[in-house]
Amino acid sequence: MKYRNLGGSGVKVSTMCLGAMTFGEADEKSFMHKAGMDETTSHAVLDRALAAGVNFVDTADVYGQDGLSERVLGNWLTSRGTRERVIVATKFRFSMGDGPNKSGASRYRIVKCCEDSLRRLKTDRIDLYQVHMQDITTPEDETLRALDDLVSAGKVVYLGCSNYAAYRMVDSQWLSKTKNLARHITLQAQYSLISREVEREHASVCRDFNLGILPWSPLANGFLSGKFTKGAPAPAGSRLGEKNRLNRYDTEHNWKVLDAVRAVAAELEATPAAVSLAWLLQRPHVTSVIFGARTPEQLDANLAAVELTLSAKQVETLDKASAIDLGYPYAFIQQTQPTW
Repeated sequence: MKYRNLGGSGVKVSTMCLGAMTFGEADEKSFMHKAGMDETTSHAVLDRALAAGVNFVDTADVYGQDGLSERVLGNWLTSRGTRERVIVATKFRFSMGDGPNKSGASRYRIVKCCEDSLRRLKTDRIDLYQVHMQDITTPEDETLRALDDLVSAGKVVYLGCSNYAAYRMVDSQWLSKTKNLARHITLQAQYSLISREVEREHASVCRDFNLGILPWSPLANGFLSGKFTKGAPAPAGSRLGEKNRLNRYDTEHNWKVLDAVRAVAAELEATPAAVSLAWLLQRPHVTSVIFGARTPEQLDANLAAVELTLSAKQVETLDKASAIDLGYPYAFIQQTQPTW
């Protein structure tokens, strides 16, 4: 395993972060949409990940009914005595419970969400506490002040944001600096060969403010695993096979990307998934790639990306195949002054 600094902090995390969304058997109402595994299997995956050097696990309060994923992770941390060996990241923002304050990033809700997550995780601190999505109904300085208090109290170590607009990230960094508040050091964002929109503005913000990028859905819900074929139905049991989800990826551009991934994988005698993850690991400002695994074997297959090095030519092949239309003014600017 390889390790990098978590954004602008001094703590080292593994370049592969185990996503805990599938921890615990979930029902249709949960954030996980029934894509879960029982606690015994979840713990087996965690055991295997830790043995492979993964020291970074990401979850959220909404993963599973009533914080199921956090509870499964908390049980593992205590039963295995592994708390001091793992950097624990979780998130808040989306709906939990009932009533008018069941969601959002107000001070009132942040305090409650943090205490609830600490209880479920069976720990005295959250190593990386992330706003799951910006809340336009709450002033950013209110959110930051509440999070800063949690850091001062020792209940949270580092802060991060997820699913933020670039303007909000800049505003947040400015407020933290001018008001002497703890700042976000990471951005968790959708990022893959199929989804490169963060390169329009977010990547530059992360560069300028030294935020580490934590890509989620790095395999585009499994599309980049290579098990899908153009014109054929999705394999039974796959996530994209449910409710015709494969249709959203059924475009000429995406199949072109997958063909390029398969070609590079053949050159390296690797899997399409490993190539797709390795491409992300070689992107600027990426700290750690968040990946999921529903079996220990699937975990091993994804971790193979750590030892895979893409040549400059292979990176260029993937870059060209997956390039997106930057749009105005980004494309106009890029003609004479590349921003990435």
